[in-house]
Amino acid sequence: MEITLRQLRYMVALAEEGGFGRAAASVNVSQPALSVQIRELETSLGVELFERRPREVVPTPAGREALIHARRVMEELGELRRISRWRGGLGGRLRLGIIPTVAPYLLPAALPLLRGRDLALDLGVREGQTQALLDELRGGALDAAIVALPIGARDLIEEPLFEDRFLLGGSETQIAALGARPVSPAEMRPDRLLLLEDGHCLTDQALAACALARDSGRLDLRASSLSTLCRLVEEGFGLTLIPELALRVERAAAPGLALRRFSAPEPRRAIGLVRRARSADDGWFSELAQLLSDAGRAEIAHAEALSPPRIAA
Repeated sequence: MEITLRQLRYMVALAEEGGFGRAAASVNVSQPALSVQIRELETSLGVELFERRPREVVPTPAGREALIHARRVMEELGELRRISRWRGGLGGRLRLGIIPTVAPYLLPAALPLLRGRDLALDLGVREGQTQALLDELRGGALDAAIVALPIGARDLIEEPLFEDRFLLGGSETQIAALGARPVSPAEMRPDRLLLLEDGHCLTDQALAACALARDSGRLDLRASSLSTLCRLVEEGFGLTLIPELALRVERAAAPGLALRRFSAPEPRRAIGLVRRARSADDGWFSELAQLLSDAGRAEIAHAEALSPPRIAA
């Protein structure tokens, strides 16, 4: 009896759902139909793939080994399907991931460029933290993701888009109290620094820029979004680091937000586009990267107009 793709798909679903009923619902078949396919697969392989317990189903050692190969087959099948989406470059369907500290600032500028390139483009956007996006990218749920670089993974291709410098943000009183001289990130008092909650790469970047540890005694007032942080510091609740990319939007929403450029070299992050190294590419990735880079650089130019960079002496 031959092994079928349907059987492999059902096996993966059963492992992920942990029960025949839930697995059947996830692949839109009846529970008896799924059970029959799993039994036929076990017969073909000559091993028991799952241990049936009263309230759950768990893979056996042989099942865990088989799942590695099944998932690999399903991933390759997904790549074959994705090849048909690209029509000589960027076109067809695109599933794009993007981190929250970039999404609300880059997407409004990038989406018109994408739509102008191909009105028929079927675009899906998933906002999430870096690790979740990389997991979905590796699993085939995303075609590419916009994240902070470097990732440094051998199974991923990275394409830099633009550099995003950090500015110091706070109330007018807080910023004026710093005096007129240039400020270094290393001078930031940890008890006055507000950051995003753990899990956001922007938090790690800000801590690194200020040479601070996670337990450095900073204010226990962390936010889930950059917009919330900007509202808090505008009202005098400490200081925060704000990416240039966000300046136009956040300054418009918080007119009382004061800004200060750091002394050179200004702290910054690199924003880039990543894809799987094994995914097919006939030019769509480079084309997408160029569009995103153009949009990002345009936003950075607006930020420089709002708060001009310091001119080196």
